[in-house]
Amino acid sequence: MTAQALPDTIRILVLDDDPFMRKLLAHMLGSLGFDAVTTCDSGPAALAWVDAPGKSPDLILLDLNMPGMDGIEFLRKLAEHGFKGSLILVSGEDERVLQMARKLVQAHRLTALGHLSKPVSMARLSDAVALWRQAQEVAQRSEKKRYGARALRRAITHGELVNYYQPKIEVATGAVAGVETLVRWRHPVDGMVYPDQFIYVAEDHGLIDALTRGVLSRALAQARQWLDGGLALRVAVNVSMKNLSSVDFADFVVHEALVRRVPPQDVVLEVTESRLMLDQRAPLEVLSRLRLKRFCLSIDDFGTGNSSLTQLHAISFDELKIDKSFVHNAWRDPTARAIYDASLGLGKRLGMQVVAEGVEDRDDWALLQATQCDLAQGYFIARPMPADDLPAWVDAWHRRHLLRSQPKAGA
Repeated sequence: MTAQALPDTIRILVLDDDPFMRKLLAHMLGSLGFDAVTTCDSGPAALAWVDAPGKSPDLILLDLNMPGMDGIEFLRKLAEHGFKGSLILVSGEDERVLQMARKLVQAHRLTALGHLSKPVSMARLSDAVALWRQAQEVAQRSEKKRYGARALRRAITHGELVNYYQPKIEVATGAVAGVETLVRWRHPVDGMVYPDQFIYVAEDHGLIDALTRGVLSRALAQARQWLDGGLALRVAVNVSMKNLSSVDFADFVVHEALVRRVPPQDVVLEVTESRLMLDQRAPLEVLSRLRLKRFCLSIDDFGTGNSSLTQLHAISFDELKIDKSFVHNAWRDPTARAIYDASLGLGKRLGMQVVAEGVEDRDDWALLQATQCDLAQGYFIARPMPADDLPAWVDAWHRRHLLRSQPKAGA
């Protein structure tokens, strides 16, 4: 797919009820080289520009607190009018209100690049617009293709799905504790296709069971190869609630582990309840049988699914994974930090291992060390990789950790 260049004229709309703020933002945008700037003092006037053929803005700077149609209502109207551009929120409200607004933007499937606090500085505005340009360029380079059930069914049948593995690290020791298995589609024409482009297709068209069983079989076969090579790792596999609706799924897991000679305690089944479990009988039977057989159960993306606390009470999980939205930047986000602390404390009080997902930088890692989280996973440690690359990565990681842990000369 050939990427299209950004348009020569970037249309920007400033929506604010304050005349001084409208003039100021327009002047600042002009100084940054944008000459197609429209200002509006009300939501209805802005929506008229959104609907105007050939005049719809590429970027809207939106004040949240306005009389009449406020910025929150305007977001709903934007979604109803099919707005395809981007938003930068402009507000003097506190951080909690801004977080709620950003969540609402996501819920409406609109694109927000962040926010500017009043009074707006030229430097912050310049950074925000630069971020918008980068986001547009990335989106155009990686425009996602939609795939149908027939193509995915063929991919499963012809062995086009492959496993990648992302390491999990013990925070206290730096040891490599295990890996999470992540499926990829090696498309014969389009190259590597990521799961957000086909997992929902599998769930909606009755293909998720075949997909998951294939992923699990390959992961256990790979675990056996690593064991034979002297590399013992716990291997985690994501399991859909639809997999658990079939009572014979437990028999399949037990059989695969037996055939591959992988100890059950080295197999982690990560359960994400993204959809409400209406009939709990089959899932509870499957999970109970697997737990009795000593397979490890993990509740994934904790805090983001349906009735996570209820499931913790009903199912004997061994591991709790804190969702990345509560981990990355939690050191500077008081709300995320509070949820992170509560999740970590809950997991430890229930005697579970706690895994923090989304560890993206050194600050995230430092938070995990300071709070004594058990395991870490994220791009700061490693991106998902093919199985053949993992042994060399483990060796390199251990060498780096050994060098960091050695005392400095003269110490």
